[in-house]
Amino acid sequence: MSAREENYPIVEGLIGVFGDWLNHRRERGDYDQLDSRTFEDISRDLRLPQGELSALIKLPPHSADELPKLLKVLGFDEADLIRSEPGVLCDMERVCSQCVRKAQCNNDIKTGAAARDYEDYCSNAPTIQALGKSLARR
Repeated sequence: MSAREENYPIVEGLIGVFGDWLNHRRERGDYDQLDSRTFEDISRDLRLPQGELSALIKLPPHSADELPKLLKVLGFDEADLIRSEPGVLCDMERVCSQCVRKAQCNNDIKTGAAARDYEDYCSNAPTIQALGKSLARR
């Protein structure tokens, strides 16, 4: 196999991360260009305080990637939640994106301890429990 045909997964991964970062910077720049009235309107439409919206915009891409993995481990069908509880799922993504315990969550998902331990640190635990009870009644 020639050098041109070889795959370089680490380099390809770094290029992907850099591309995501550039896209995020571009999108964030779009928000920085908004006048205060438009930003206020967006904040109100999303039902988020302006400070929280600003904080969310500054988060890196994929800042809520743990949520679908955790939901899957816990036996939830994300597609079903999107259909039945889109607002709740959106709020859970917001909470997940701001979490400071991502390393523990990722480790627990990887090692299989998440189902047992997530309630100890996950800010979405009460919502997940309520969703489980709600879906069990259906």
